[in-house]
Amino acid sequence: MACGAVWRFARPAGLAAEQTRLVLTTVVYYLLLPAMVVDVLWSADIGLHSFHYTLLGVGSIVFAMICLWGVGTLFKFEHRRMGAMILAAAFPNVTYLGLPVLEQTFGSWARSVVIQMDLFATTPLLFTAGVMVARHYGEETAEKPKSVWLFFNAPPFWAAAVAVILNINGFGAPVWLSGVLQKLSAGVVPLMLFSLGLALSWKALTVRNIPYVIPVIAIKMALMPLFAMFLVGYLPIVGEYRSAAVLDLSMPSMLLGIVFCDRYRLDSSLYAMAVTVTTAISLIALPFWHSVLAN
Repeated sequence: MACGAVWRFARPAGLAAEQTRLVLTTVVYYLLLPAMVVDVLWSADIGLHSFHYTLLGVGSIVFAMICLWGVGTLFKFEHRRMGAMILAAAFPNVTYLGLPVLEQTFGSWARSVVIQMDLFATTPLLFTAGVMVARHYGEETAEKPKSVWLFFNAPPFWAAAVAVILNINGFGAPVWLSGVLQKLSAGVVPLMLFSLGLALSWKALTVRNIPYVIPVIAIKMALMPLFAMFLVGYLPIVGEYRSAAVLDLSMPSMLLGIVFCDRYRLDSSLYAMAVTVTTAISLIALPFWHSVLAN
C-alpha cells in the first residue's frame, strides 16, 4: 500500500496512479482473480455453511444501509451525498483488503471465506441493492443504462460457477493445472494492495466533507462489526471461521463504489474521502476487532 502511495507522487516513467491502477486491476479482475476463484472453490468445502456466509454478509450490509439512511433522513442530507454515504458505509472492501489481511492473519484457508463472502453476499448485493441506491439518489447519464444482471456476466462469477460445478461433481484438479492456478493466484494479493495504495488520494480530504464522513466511519468501522458479531452468534459458523467472516465485514469502504458514484453522478469526492479515511483508520480498527474476536 505504501509503495502504491509513493507511486502516486513519484509517477515513474510518467505513469499516473490512475493509469497504472486501471491496468493492474484489469489484469487482476480478468485473469488472476478468476484463477484464484477456481483454485480455491474447486477444492473448498462448499455446502450449507456457504449459505450462512450469505446470510451474515447480506444481513450486516443491509443493517449498515438502514443505519445510514436513518441518519441521512434525520439530518436531511443532499441526495448526491446520501447515495455516496450509503455505499461507503455499507459495502466493505472484502476482497482487495480482506483477502491479504485474512490470509496473513488466519492462514491460506481464509481465502475460501473471503471468496464466498464476496461472490455469494457482497457483490450480488452491490449489483442489485447498491445499484438501486445509486440510481435513486443519483442521476442517469446520457448513455442507455445497462441491466443490473449484465454486471454478473463477469469473469469471477463464471470462474465461480465452473469451480462449484467441478467441486460438487467430484472432479479432481490435474497437478499441472493446480500449479498454474496457484502461480497465477500468488499475484493477486500484492497487486491488490499496491492498487489500493494507488487509489488512496489525500487530495480528497476536505473540511466540508468531515461532517458527512463521520457517520460513515461510525457505522462502517464500529456499528457494522458489532452487528456482525451479534448476528453470527445465531448462525452455525464456529471457531476461526466465525472470526474470519466477521473481520472480513469489518474492512473499510470498498473501492468499486467510486465507479457507481461516477456512473450515477453521486458525490465522488465524498466517497473517495470516505475510502481514504476508513482505510487509514482500519490500521487501528482491524487489530482491535481481531483482539475482540480472539477473546
